[in-house]
Amino acid sequence: MSEPFLIGDGMTGGYGKGPDILHDCTISVDKGEIAVIVGPNGAGKSTGMKAVFGMLNLNKGAVRLDGEDITKLSPQDRVAKGMGFVPQTHNIFTSMSVEENLEMGAFIRTDDFRDTIEQVYELFPILGDKRNQPAGELSGGQRQQVAVGRALMTKPTVLMLDEPTAGVSPIVMDELFDRIIEVARTGISILMVEQNARQALEIADKGYVLVQGRNRFTDTGQALLADPEVRKSFLGG
Repeated sequence: MSEPFLIGDGMTGGYGKGPDILHDCTISVDKGEIAVIVGPNGAGKSTGMKAVFGMLNLNKGAVRLDGEDITKLSPQDRVAKGMGFVPQTHNIFTSMSVEENLEMGAFIRTDDFRDTIEQVYELFPILGDKRNQPAGELSGGQRQQVAVGRALMTKPTVLMLDEPTAGVSPIVMDELFDRIIEVARTGISILMVEQNARQALEIADKGYVLVQGRNRFTDTGQALLADPEVRKSFLGG
């Protein structure tokens, strides 16, 4: 079998000189696939994704993108390789307009990126309507759309989302998930950490349940939703 498009393979590590948070943890996503990381608070979900993005030191394991070992690359260099990352908080420039936020997302590009901005507006029509409005005036769900749109401006092959639906209403969450599915349909791989585990697994091609920095369950989203132990321990029955 060929290797997944992006894989954090057997990752062990933590922040700085602190203790290991991840223990032989493996996370991967294929082209155009949605992979979701779920688990209890403190399970190492966001840490696992940050490790894939190069934001902490690995003591063991490797990260490979499209067959290339990128373990030693900085997050900035990984962006240049095609990885987009949307942190959970402080992910927009509040005093800048929506359009200026998107333009900031194109910082590594030397070509004309107007077409990409229009594609973002097609994906998130509300942003087109509010393109000249300061991003800080938008609702929580609209801000998340700006953050995702800005990450898409680099034309990534992989989009990594850290709890994209945190703090938004169920209606907005459903809408954001719909947009994420649309992004994946364009061939972009999505790796997502999500607290709303049941809803996230419903749209996931692949799901990872982490507990204390270790892989506890790995399967398709539907198989995990149907697993009695997963349901009882992590999905509220």
